[in-house]
Amino acid sequence: MKNKAITPRNEDFAKWYTDVVRAAKLADYSNVKGCVILEPNGYAIWEKIQSVLDKMFKETGHQNVYLPLLIPESLLSKEGELVEGFAPECAWVTQGGNNTLDERLAIRPTSETLFSDYYSSKVKSYRDLPKLYNQWCNVLRWEKETRPFLRTREFLWQEGHTLHETEKEAREETLRMLKIYEKFFKEYLAIPVITGQKTEKEKFAGAEVTYTCEALMYNGVALQSGTSHYFGQKFSKAYDVKFLNRNNEWEYAYQTSWGVSTRMIGGLIMVHSDENGLVLPPKIAPRQVVIVPINQDEQEIVDLANEYCKKLNDSGISAFIDRTEKSPGFKFAEHEVNGIPVRIEIGKRDLLNGQVTLAKRDTRERIVVDIKCDIVEKVKLLLDEIQNNLYNRALERRNELTYETDDIDEIKKIMDTKPGFVRAHWCGDEACELKMKEIRGMKSRCITEEQVGENDKCVVCGKKAKHMVIWGIQY
Repeated sequence: MKNKAITPRNEDFAKWYTDVVRAAKLADYSNVKGCVILEPNGYAIWEKIQSVLDKMFKETGHQNVYLPLLIPESLLSKEGELVEGFAPECAWVTQGGNNTLDERLAIRPTSETLFSDYYSSKVKSYRDLPKLYNQWCNVLRWEKETRPFLRTREFLWQEGHTLHETEKEAREETLRMLKIYEKFFKEYLAIPVITGQKTEKEKFAGAEVTYTCEALMYNGVALQSGTSHYFGQKFSKAYDVKFLNRNNEWEYAYQTSWGVSTRMIGGLIMVHSDENGLVLPPKIAPRQVVIVPINQDEQEIVDLANEYCKKLNDSGISAFIDRTEKSPGFKFAEHEVNGIPVRIEIGKRDLLNGQVTLAKRDTRERIVVDIKCDIVEKVKLLLDEIQNNLYNRALERRNELTYETDDIDEIKKIMDTKPGFVRAHWCGDEACELKMKEIRGMKSRCITEEQVGENDKCVVCGKKAKHMVIWGIQY
């Protein structure tokens, strides 16, 4: 039976997405245009994402810092490419109290300028390097079209900004962070991502090289889910970030930046969820198990629920008891829409039969187990099974919607009928990249590392190909 509050996914995907966000109480619209309210269920997922990623960052030597929200226009203007790239999205503060400011202040769209300015005063010698910093913060970008989690004017993210002694070290850092993101997406979010280099046209403003994690949503639309940038000495030269090297000579430092945002929550919804609401991989679910006593007047039922809850929480599994006075059917539907991975049902008849029922959120399968079983072991097995199933299901869907062709007419047909990732060769000419964009706004997602054959031709112009590229329409 489907949740009546949620539009069928294959009927209207955009409406389905909004329905899931609202029904699962992840976010709500605010009276600030383009900005949403992260409700407790949504913010709890972000907190879980933060805790996992923060640990991964610290294990690789990174430290957290916090820099100001406001950036003076003169500071932002020092790096021309960055200013040009973000100019249409910048929001400006022009007045403080009753006074007009002498200089406009940008509300940070990103923090390369502030980190560069800070580093210029803190780094004097190669002994001061590397600087491996990250900040968890909010940013503001004046987006024209917004959608909860996917694209809002204000959003939460982490942005790493590192400074290095050598080009080699900085490039290694850029790829190391890309690998951390890839691991996080696959092992925690259960989302198979493709990683690769962005084209010159699609790279981050001010970067020499941008690498990306690209995910495919259920409807065949791509989501850029995380990026890692190598800046070389571009920002260091603009902001005078230099140090005395090992030869006692002044040299400009090498920089990187990398980031992911609350957009990942949108990706989680669109990859895994269904007509009954949110579906969460257990490793990222804030609450992994709900225990539902069918009759709370029965002390034996309450005692067993308390016993199970304590055992699960003591073992590191996040469990809670639903003590509300609502009907069992209402409770089951509510926990399904909220995406709780495992539900344990304990009723009077169950006790008489010496059994309890476990329900899996991913498949909605219900499993009867002996009341005296090792509940921790049973639940752990189910959580692992759900995590793996969600990843494999998403991978199968992505593979089903991944096409390989060098026939541009076939690509048009694919995009008009059942869109997805398209693997097609490219000559490296921006004109051909722009030509591809005429097909439903399709863009290059990333360049793969595959070797190109002598006879491989560009999908657009037919000239000798330089790269195999993943193409797709995007959010």
